[in-house]
Amino acid sequence: MSDKIYRLGCDIGGTFTDFVLLNDRTGELTINKCLTTPRDPSDAVEYGIRQLDQMVPGFVKSLDEVIHGTTLVINSIIERKGARTGLITTKGFKDVLELGREIRYAPYDVFAEFPEPLVPRSFRFEVDERVRSDGTVLKPLDKNGARQVVRQMLDMGVESIAVCLLNSFENPSHEEQIKEIVQAEAPDVSVCISYEVLPQIREYERTSTTVTNAYVKPLTGKYLYKLARRLEDLGSQGKLFIMLSSGGITAIKTAAEFPVRIIESGPTAAVISGQYYGKLFDIPEIFCFDMGGTTAKSCLIQGGVASVVPTFEVGRVQRFMKGSGLTIQVPVVDLMEIGAGGGSIAHVSKLGTLQVGPESSSAEPGPICYGRGGTSPCVTDADLALGYLDADYFLGGEMKLDKDAAMKGIERAIAEPLKVSSVQAVWGIHDLINETMAGAAKTHIAEKGGNPKLVTVIAFGGAGPVHAYGLTKKLGAKRLIVPPNAGVGSALGFFTAPRAFDLVRSHKSPLLEADFGEIEKIFSRMEAEGARTLESGDESGEICFERSVDVRFVGQGSETNISVPEGEFSRIDPQEIRRRFDTVYEKLYGRTYPDSAVEFINFKVRASLPERLLKLPELKETGYTLKDAVKGQRDAYSGIAGEFVPHTVYDRYKLNSGVRFQGPAIIEERESTVIVGEDADVSVDKYGFLWIELD
Repeated sequence: MSDKIYRLGCDIGGTFTDFVLLNDRTGELTINKCLTTPRDPSDAVEYGIRQLDQMVPGFVKSLDEVIHGTTLVINSIIERKGARTGLITTKGFKDVLELGREIRYAPYDVFAEFPEPLVPRSFRFEVDERVRSDGTVLKPLDKNGARQVVRQMLDMGVESIAVCLLNSFENPSHEEQIKEIVQAEAPDVSVCISYEVLPQIREYERTSTTVTNAYVKPLTGKYLYKLARRLEDLGSQGKLFIMLSSGGITAIKTAAEFPVRIIESGPTAAVISGQYYGKLFDIPEIFCFDMGGTTAKSCLIQGGVASVVPTFEVGRVQRFMKGSGLTIQVPVVDLMEIGAGGGSIAHVSKLGTLQVGPESSSAEPGPICYGRGGTSPCVTDADLALGYLDADYFLGGEMKLDKDAAMKGIERAIAEPLKVSSVQAVWGIHDLINETMAGAAKTHIAEKGGNPKLVTVIAFGGAGPVHAYGLTKKLGAKRLIVPPNAGVGSALGFFTAPRAFDLVRSHKSPLLEADFGEIEKIFSRMEAEGARTLESGDESGEICFERSVDVRFVGQGSETNISVPEGEFSRIDPQEIRRRFDTVYEKLYGRTYPDSAVEFINFKVRASLPERLLKLPELKETGYTLKDAVKGQRDAYSGIAGEFVPHTVYDRYKLNSGVRFQGPAIIEERESTVIVGEDADVSVDKYGFLWIELD
């Protein structure tokens, strides 16, 4: 039997770095938190591991793998701390980064700002070449001109080079020639060609994604290999994996080569946890809800699978305004993000109405009750004033909260200007943020063809369990689940994520005229590349391939992804592809158009290894009764009664499997607090999950 029995999940956030250590043999979990070290995130990783080693002595030498989620890439983009990057493109296309799609995200705002491109215009160069849309060469590459361009970039101090030529997704020969020139002229300079990063149609998205990859590649590679060395110095012989934005995990070699794939590395873990719980408990539809200090992220999981979208934005000028950021076209879990967190600021709008968020007080100075200089009332201040939080047990008692200061701040900034009572003001803040999240959630669920009344809500994050009951009521849902250690519970997603990698190739072809034999060759080449990528991480096991295609009506601007029947593509009936397309299209949009021709746009493959089974630890019998778990009573506001009523306060660590009780109740643990109204019934399962059923 192998002595490598531990797996370590490590998630670096903006404030804290979370660790979850799993004993694969017993299922036992050990949790640790330490402050993030922004200058060098690996410092916090090493410090946290040393702390864990005091809790579980000698575990480092028994590590089988370390799975890592990081905000390093997205932070370097937002803070503009990446490499000095140059772009080489086809003659006449150097301004594509600024032209974009020529769509104004705020059409009536004449002062609407757009993000500055990662590559300034003076660092963008053109080469003389041209490839047609079918891949045939119209004008060969001017190699001497390309060599002069590379030398000019090197003289300007360029550290990383992105190459994106017109129609190179059909014929990459010119990009490959430029890559060879760069490697010959400057072997130490990083180079990314779009055919390797994103061989997909749409010039702007392909250029933006390739440039982003080149911009963060030197920094990410340096960090990941440094982290690997520090783990080895600590005595670890386990493999290091990185969480991908698409929900899989990959080896550091792949992550270092394609860092654009790990931009949403951290937030994805909660969704993967939700997927696991959906399959474990056989729940058809789960609404995964993760609320922290600044934002609330959520995702609809159907049939145990979260949807993956092909594009997203980073570095938005207007944080929650779609179209105001840099477009990245890589597979990413379909997360909905809104400006609703514990630090969301409440204020009176110009129209004289209450507004909460999207502005946040962040960790510094934070809400008024933190006592760190914050003067603007926040959601956490309201939750404290409503009696939902214990001022003496925040973060397990490590941080004392000032309830009086929070109340005075709310009265000054909200109650007095609106001429309402202080109770109406604090309840208004809490209820409005729930209403904001519920409105966005209903839209998100409806867009996926779901029904908000039929979902099971599952809550994560420090603030999630406080607001999950109110959100569930507003959705009209009947059931809420809160896993143990909800504040770091999302990190379990690290242990259930598959080793996987997604590939895509664009090749436009009408369905009825397509050469299915040629398409089979495209799929086979992608599967071979996916296999090489997974095998580069020294992983073993049978590789599974999932095929899908992006199809659209001829002349349409957007595609619909559909799965492909198993077997060789050359043997598939085109009418079966059409039937699947019409079924998915009708579900999404209410109707389809059988007489309109359709065409293939993209061909996609997900290569994955078998998922490792996770054995959740069962609650140990402590001998405590339900009466022993009662910490006392606290007056807290009831939205049903419209007044403060006594809530029974429970110590979650003393709740045994099988106990059941009725609200109103408050269940406390170190990282989070669960609120339950009088119309809900709570039960605890053998894993320590709270199952809250609403009347």
